[in-house]
This record gives sequence, structure tokens and C-alpha cells, in this order.
Amino acid sequence: MLFGEDAHGPDLLLIERARSLRSHAGQPSFPGGALDPEDGDPRGDGPVNAALREAREETGVDPDGIQVFGVLPDLYIPVSDFVVTPVLGWWREPSPVAAVDPAEVASVFRVPVADLTDPANRARLRHPSGYTGPAFLVAGRVVWGFTAGVIDRVLHHSGLERPWDTSRVVRLSEEAFGLAAGEHERLRGGPPRG
Repeated sequence: MLFGEDAHGPDLLLIERARSLRSHAGQPSFPGGALDPEDGDPRGDGPVNAALREAREETGVDPDGIQVFGVLPDLYIPVSDFVVTPVLGWWREPSPVAAVDPAEVASVFRVPVADLTDPANRARLRHPSGYTGPAFLVAGRVVWGFTAGVIDRVLHHSGLERPWDTSRVVRLSEEAFGLAAGEHERLRGGPPRG
């Protein structure tokens, strides 16, 4: 989670994953990815090294301008069987960012923290699988799933969360549902449905 600040105030850097990926295709997410051997010890500095490396590879951000200020406990994502270690950083020296590899990242965007805390942009998303979780309607996108869950908890525990209508429910678009359904089938070992 890379926080920064521009003329509009504090913000958060997010990416939209490429629609061709096997997991979480087309979803807004944090930059990041798997730990590589050169990143180091998974129980030591490996997660921080991986987060900085992946952020650079996906967005072109200069890791020298990032101050890491926290590492959250490992979080398990049942649907994809991933264990994720969220790394929190402050973008003290912003650098240009863009989608470096279109095969991995469709776009890079910054979301003002004020938009994330605005009750008008908050909802719960109901997935056809039965999953219901937090969602943010920001930057012309629906941020949901693991990413929205982490943002929701960080806002809550930091005291930035504002009261919002938790009964407001949105659904995935047909396109997003198709991408998620294809991923679900791949994870189950079946063919993607078209």
C-alpha cells in the first residue's frame, strides 16, 4: 500500500491488473506479487524487498523515494490460495508512474484518501458466488475483494473511516463477473466459460 500526496491531498497508488492474467484479471489492486528468491527471507526482509521490486516492475515507481513504515500480518486469500503480506509505504519523493508491462498491468492510478473515506463512495459488493465484502466506487472503478478489504480495515483502524451506509450493495458488472468466473474455473481446474 503506497500512500503519497499530490495537489489534491493524500492518496493511494493502485493498479488495474491486465485482463489476460490467470488470477484476479481486470481487478484493481495494490502493486505486488510473489516473493522471488533474490528478495530474501520470507520471515525477514523478503516481503518488503518483494513489494518494492514488484511496485517498480509494475508501475515504474522509484523505490528510493519510498519510506516503508509498516508490515501488516500475513493475510490468507482462500479463493486463490495466496498468502499476502501487506507492506505500507509513504511516497516521500514521488516519481512518474505508468503501466510498465501491459501483459501484467492495464493501468496505474492514484485515488485520493478523501475519495476512499467519502461515504458516497462506499458500498458492499455482492459477488454471484455469495461473497459479500467492502467496495469503493472511485476513479471510475469498483475496488473490491482483497484490496477493498485491506483498505477498509486500514481506514477503520487509522480512525479515518467515516460512517457510511453498510446496507448499500452493488454488484459486479457483467464484464467483471466474466473475468472472475473464468478465474474461478481455472482455479478449480476446469475450462474457462465464455
